[in-house]
Amino acid sequence: MTRFFAAIIGCAAAAIVVASAPASAQAVRTGTGNGAVLRTLDKTSGEVIDVEMSVGQTMAYGPLQVTLVECRFPANNPTGDAFGLIQIVDAREVKELFAGWMVASSPALNALEHRRYDVWLLRCMTAGN
Repeated sequence: MTRFFAAIIGCAAAAIVVASAPASAQAVRTGTGNGAVLRTLDKTSGEVIDVEMSVGQTMAYGPLQVTLVECRFPANNPTGDAFGLIQIVDAREVKELFAGWMVASSPALNALEHRRYDVWLLRCMTAGN
């Protein structure tokens, strides 16, 4: 029961922080990319590969299945701080390893935790690039 009340208090505190933020911070207009560029790293071999993916596409990277669900960017700065909704599944164990938003400027903020592989978002792709 105390966890329940702690969760409610935490949600209320978060709502107060959001409500007290300036209006300009709350209204960020975003554009939607038709794909993204992801960087992959094999920590064992040191191999780094940049991969272009379309929204909805799944790629195999070793035993991992990486799916790009969505890619967004600041509307006034398409080359700016992209953030992508990504799902990563270990195909051998049929286990979801990561599902969430990755931020290009802060890859460690919400990162894949894997002993051998790293995957992170570099930028969104738009019709112009």
